Amino acid sequence: MSSLEYSRELHDQVTRFIYREARLQDEHHYAEWEALWSDDGVYWVPANGEGEDPEREMSIIYDNRSRIALRVRQLMSGRRYAQQPVSRLRRLISNIEIVEVTDETLSVACNALVFESNARGETLWAARSHYRLQRATDHLLMSLKKVVLVNNDRALFTLAFLI
Repeated sequence: MSSLEYSRELHDQVTRFIYREARLQDEHHYAEWEALWSDDGVYWVPANGEGEDPEREMSIIYDNRSRIALRVRQLMSGRRYAQQPVSRLRRLISNIEIVEVTDETLSVACNALVFESNARGETLWAARSHYRLQRATDHLLMSLKKVVLVNNDRALFTLAFLI
């Protein structure tokens, strides 16, 4: 297999993974979305710029794996919710790039535009998402998802969904 074929195959696998993750988020399939995470996963949405170190900077979301599980359980419980009814969502994903490849992990980035419709009205969320994906036997798992919102330097509406 040539490196070009390998590259295309790998890019296709990554693209399918990111599209699936987006669909699961849009359709509020929280348990299936949680299953995409590795045991050491980190979900980070920095505030005020690109975000260099979540331990030293303010974050909109900064969840380790156990906090991701708690967030999902709360969303699924019906008792702890930030809005009722939940937002209707659709994401457009573009510019998927594989930034770095090692034997065990992939660094990947993409653009996302999320359309949210709820009782408040419609909101567009634009972001650049950065992933660290781990290669499992026959699939990929997220060990990092960092979502850099374009307007993260301003007051934001409540994120009552998975960005």
